[in-house]
Amino acid sequence: MEARTFEQWAQWLLNKGFIRQLDFQFATLLRRHGATEPLVLLAAITSGELGKGHICLSVAADNNGQEWADRLGLYGETAAAFVSAIDAVAWLDELQASQLVAQTEENSVPLVYDAGLLYLQRYWHYEHRLAQRLKSLATVVSLERSEQAFLRKELDHLFYRQYGYLLSALEHARKGSNNTLNHRQMLAYDHLDIVNGDELDWSAIDAVLTNARSVKDLSKLDSLVPLEHCVSWQKVAASAALTRRFTVISGGPGTGKTTTVTKLLTVLLQQAAQRGETPTIKLVAPTGKAAARLTESIGGAVQELPIDPELKKKIPTDASTIHRLLGAIPNSVEFRHNRHNPLHLDILVVDEASMVDLPMMYRLTEALPEQARLILLGDKDQLSSVEAGAVLGDIFSYYAQGYSETQAGTLSDLTGFTSIRQDAKGPVSFADCLCMLQKSYRFDARSGIGQLAKAINSGNKQSVAKVWGSGFDDIEHFPLSADNYTQMLTTLTQEYARYLDMIERDGMSESMEQKAQAILRQFGQCRLLCAVREGDFGVQGLNERIERSLNQKGLINKREELWYAGRPVMVTRNDASSGLFNGDIGVCLPVLEEERLRLKVFFEMPDGTVKAILPSRVPEHETAFAMTIHKSQGSEFAFTLMILPPDFSPILTRELIYTGVTRAKSRLALFADESVMNRGIQTRTERHSGLIARLK
Repeated sequence: MEARTFEQWAQWLLNKGFIRQLDFQFATLLRRHGATEPLVLLAAITSGELGKGHICLSVAADNNGQEWADRLGLYGETAAAFVSAIDAVAWLDELQASQLVAQTEENSVPLVYDAGLLYLQRYWHYEHRLAQRLKSLATVVSLERSEQAFLRKELDHLFYRQYGYLLSALEHARKGSNNTLNHRQMLAYDHLDIVNGDELDWSAIDAVLTNARSVKDLSKLDSLVPLEHCVSWQKVAASAALTRRFTVISGGPGTGKTTTVTKLLTVLLQQAAQRGETPTIKLVAPTGKAAARLTESIGGAVQELPIDPELKKKIPTDASTIHRLLGAIPNSVEFRHNRHNPLHLDILVVDEASMVDLPMMYRLTEALPEQARLILLGDKDQLSSVEAGAVLGDIFSYYAQGYSETQAGTLSDLTGFTSIRQDAKGPVSFADCLCMLQKSYRFDARSGIGQLAKAINSGNKQSVAKVWGSGFDDIEHFPLSADNYTQMLTTLTQEYARYLDMIERDGMSESMEQKAQAILRQFGQCRLLCAVREGDFGVQGLNERIERSLNQKGLINKREELWYAGRPVMVTRNDASSGLFNGDIGVCLPVLEEERLRLKVFFEMPDGTVKAILPSRVPEHETAFAMTIHKSQGSEFAFTLMILPPDFSPILTRELIYTGVTRAKSRLALFADESVMNRGIQTRTERHSGLIARLK
C-alpha cells in the first residue's frame, strides 16, 4: 500500500466516513494556524471521538496506532499502514512543542493535554469545572445529635413497613401451590427487606405469616424482625441525601426513585421548618415527556404520603425541562441562568439524569447557587446521553467502593439498619453520595419484563433464553421473518386505531384542549421502538409503512400533503421561541375555527396543559409512529413493540436493548433474531472521559 502523509490520512478518513466534515474542517483550521501534519490528524481524530460521545482521546508517548485504529474501525492492510504511521511519531514531544496545545485552561488554545488525555479545550473546561462543583457539593453536611434524632423519627414515620403488600402475597400463595415454609420465608425476606435473618426466630415468624388475615396481624413482625436485620435502600437513599448537598439515587424501573425523593423532600421541608425556613424546590427532566412523567409520578406520590395536607402543598408537583429552567435563549447555546445569574432555588431534583450530557450537566451545576442541594435520579444501566459524555455512569462508578466507615455509621444512626456495606478506604468517599435502589415494585416474580431486564443486564445469553422459555404472559419474542414483520404492522395498525378513532368522536361536553389531551394520552399507550434510523427496520422506513397501513384501512387520510389529521410528530430540535424542545410529542388534529376546519398540532406540556400551534410553526420534527430507542428515554408505554435489525452493528449494545425493554410498562413484543440480540447484550457501551479520575 502506498504511504500516505498525515494530511492524506485525514482526507482518507473523511472520504471513507470514519470522521465527519466538521472534524476535518477543525483540523484544517489548525493547519492554517501552524499545526504540524501529525497534529492535524490527531486533532481530526479527537474531534471525531467527540462525535461518537467520547470526551477525550488517550495519547501515550508511543504505540497509539492500534488503539486508534480500533476506535476508528480500521482493519486489514489499511489498519496496518495506519498503525505504522502513527507509531513512528513521538506524540508527547509533538504535543509539548505545539503552541496550539495547553496543559491548563489559562491558555485559550484549541486543545488541552492533561493526564495522558487530549481534549478539545471547551470540553476539558466542562469536565474540569463539573468535577470541581460536584466535589464541592459532595462535602459533608454536619448534623447535630438532636437533629439526627429528629430526622430518624421523620424517616421512620415516612418509610414505615407496608404490610399490605406482604399480606397480598401471602393470600396469593395460599390460593396456589406455593404455600410452603420456604416460600413464606422468601416472601418475608423480600417484603421486609431482610438481609441478615440467621438469628431470627423463624418458627415464631412463620406462625404469624401462616395465621395472618389482616395487616394488624402482621404488625407482630415489628418485634420479631427488628430493623437491625433489614436494609430498605429507599430509606438509606433518603438518609444519604440528608448528609450531603449532592446525591445520586439510581435504580431500574419501578424501584421507587420518585417515591423516595418525594419522601426525602418531605423530610427536608420539615428539617427547614425547624429553622423557620421554607426552601424553594424545583423539579426538572431532560425532555418534555420525561418532565410530564415526573409531574405525574410526583403528584401521585405526594397524595400517598402520611403527612399533614398543609405540608403536602409545599411539595412541588410541576416539573419542567432543564432548558426551560435555565432559560434557553433563541439562536444561542447559552442560557439566562449561569454562574453570574444563578437559579433561584435551594433544592434541585433532576430525573432521568442518564440522559444529561457533559455540557448540560456543567451548565446546570454552574447555575446552582452556593447553598443549593442537587439530587440526581436515574438508571445507571440505561443508555448514556445522545451527546458527549456519560456523566451519571462516571459518577456512579464509585458505588462499587461502598460507604466509608463514617458514612455507614451515620446512615445506621438515621435508619436503624446495621448491615450497611462499608468497604471504602479512608474517612470519606465519593461513594457516600450514592445509593442504588435494588428492589422493583413494578415488576414482581411473575413479571417477564422485569426478569428479562435483569437477565439482559447480566449479559448472560443463557439467562435471557431461560426468561423467554418461562412462559411469562407479558413478553413475546418473534424471530425476524416476513410473516412476523407483517404481523407487527397489523398489531400497530390495531393499536393506533384506538387514538385515531377518538379524533372523529364528538365529545359535546369536552373542550378541544380536553379532547386533545385524551388523544395524546391514548397515543402514548403504545409505541414501536427501533434501534436504527434507516431501512426497513429503522424509524424512517417503518413510519412510512405504518402510515401506508393506516391509510389503507381508512384510519388516516394521507395524500400528497405532509400534514393530516392524526399525524403524530416528535420535535427533534430545541426551539425556545415556540416553547417546544427536543423530544416533545404532538398530534395533528382538526379544529373548527370561524366555521371552518383547520389543522393544528397539540402538544402536552410538562405541567399537564396542552399547547396548540399551526403546523407551519412546529420546529424541526419527524413522524412518531416509530421512534428510536434513544428518543424513547424518559418515556414509558403500556404496550411496547421493539425491533432490532437482522444484522449486528456496534450500536446494538446491552444498554440500548435494556433501555428499550424497560420502556414497557405492562406488555412487550420484541422482534429480533436471537443471535443478533445475544451479541448485543454482550456488547457494552463505552464512553471515554477523565471525569472519574477528577472526582477522586
